Amino acid sequence: MRLQSLPLVAGFAVLALIVGTRAVLVESQRANRAAARETIEYQEQLSGLLSLAQEAQSGQRGYLLTGEKSYLEPYRKAVEAIPGQLARVDSATAPDDQIAQQIGHIKDALSQQQADLAETIALYERGDAAQALQLVRSGHGKAAMDEMRGSMDTIRRIGAAAVAARDEHTDRVEAWLRIGSLAALLAIFLLAAYTIRQSRRRFHEVVVAQQELMRKNIELGNEIQTREKAESQMRQMQKMEAVGQLTGGIAHDFNNMLAVILSAMNLAQRKLKRGEHDIEKLVEAATDAASRAADLTSRLLAFSRLQPLAPQVVDINGLLTGMSDLLRRTLGEGIRIETVLAGGLWKTRADPSQIENAILNLAVNSRDAMDNEGKLTIETVNSHLDDGYASTHAEVTPGQYVMIAVTDTGAGMSPETIARAFEPFFTTKPVNKGTGLGLSQVFGFVKQSGGHVKIYSEPGEGTTIKVYLPRFFGAEEPATPVGRDKSTAKVTETILVVEDDARVRASTTDIMRELGYIVIHAGSGPEALQKLAATPGIALLFTDIVMPVMNGRKLAEEALARQPGLKVVFTTGFTRNAVVHNGVLDHDVHFLAKPFTIEQLAAKLRDVLDTK
Repeated sequence: MRLQSLPLVAGFAVLALIVGTRAVLVESQRANRAAARETIEYQEQLSGLLSLAQEAQSGQRGYLLTGEKSYLEPYRKAVEAIPGQLARVDSATAPDDQIAQQIGHIKDALSQQQADLAETIALYERGDAAQALQLVRSGHGKAAMDEMRGSMDTIRRIGAAAVAARDEHTDRVEAWLRIGSLAALLAIFLLAAYTIRQSRRRFHEVVVAQQELMRKNIELGNEIQTREKAESQMRQMQKMEAVGQLTGGIAHDFNNMLAVILSAMNLAQRKLKRGEHDIEKLVEAATDAASRAADLTSRLLAFSRLQPLAPQVVDINGLLTGMSDLLRRTLGEGIRIETVLAGGLWKTRADPSQIENAILNLAVNSRDAMDNEGKLTIETVNSHLDDGYASTHAEVTPGQYVMIAVTDTGAGMSPETIARAFEPFFTTKPVNKGTGLGLSQVFGFVKQSGGHVKIYSEPGEGTTIKVYLPRFFGAEEPATPVGRDKSTAKVTETILVVEDDARVRASTTDIMRELGYIVIHAGSGPEALQKLAATPGIALLFTDIVMPVMNGRKLAEEALARQPGLKVVFTTGFTRNAVVHNGVLDHDVHFLAKPFTIEQLAAKLRDVLDTK
């Protein structure tokens, strides 16, 4: 048994010797290459030091020739950078007497050059330009630079000689490696026959091991399925918790608003029954609460990415310039506002009113974080989010974006607060100081517009919120001129109102009649078509979108087919419908979201009716 194993042991011993020798030779070769690389890097550091000295001298010459202070900027930067570069050169200098001597020469020459430069600048600044120029013409600076170049050339020659010696040694190493490789190949052939004989015996062992591995893989798969099921249940619980938080926030705010509306209306009814007519404050309170409820709904739709958007090609710089007065009035005198607008800023395509709302929301949050005293900076810049950034941020598409950054000097946010900042109804403000929907509205609008929003903040260091909106490619869409008939002195048009909810239909009809319009109403699409055919002179169709049997879009198509030129205004309280796709209004669609005020309805009707 020992005799049978002897060839195998001997073969492995020879192979181990060859492999070990080859490893030693490879390590030697690697060390030589590393040394050569260090020599090159050291020479690059010396070149960098010389470049800094030249930059300092160029800045000094430019200043002396022109008297412009701007030429001193490269001089100062070079002077500030030289000590650090010298420290790096010192740390990389090998303990070699010849190189150390040359480095000493370089330091002396550099010190002399810097002293001459500083002296000429000081003379020039004192008004003695002639003395400064005389010092320049003396040639001390050139002599110092020549001395530095000469010392660096000497160091390069020393390094080149060392590299050549290492290259010669490397060549010898390569020769030994070739010999070792041939010997290793011979050893492999000798052991091949023995390996083939042993492989048959081991094949059975491999089959047994594979079967065991398959069994363990099956067990692992079952465990993974169990864990995935548990994680799915956990995610579902987290979703339900988030829904509960959202529902609770909505119920809390809506109940408060409804309480105001109900109490105001009940008091108004009692006063009217007693013959009292001083109910204006009660009506105002109810109207204000209803408006806040409508605003809450709008913010929730924004967070859900369901608000109807009317995107346009927008120049963000121009938009911010137009908002300056509004921001100053809103934030108050205690907040200093600074805008840094990038030149050549790209255009974006988004809803300009929603961009203004987002910027205003961020500015108000910053004001509250600064306790009405501090500095707010709004900056624009062209930005590119690459694949690396997108891989670490969900829902980000790599590409070019217009970035709007809002920075404050406030209290900042902790990582825990940042993680929840975009959640609806989450707020760190005191009670009655915020709804917790501002950032969630910004988040929803930006995501609905195909953009990205990111918070950078630390406690005590202020906050920066960056909004990225996709760059618009292509020709800018020119604004369509709107022709209006200015001769209309009195409301005379007939409007057909279509609404399946009787109470909403009645209130809308009453408002239009109060505005002076002749109003015909219908509760469904088929009924509306009958009244359209029976009533000549109808100028506008005002229709709800979400209706049974026939929705508002189909009704409008049928009505326009029967009466071309009929004006149409759509209305709804839910935007995922036939005229809004992917959150964007269809082209040439007139839309008024519920709920609306009398003023909003009057403006929309006149806007559509007066359009030629």
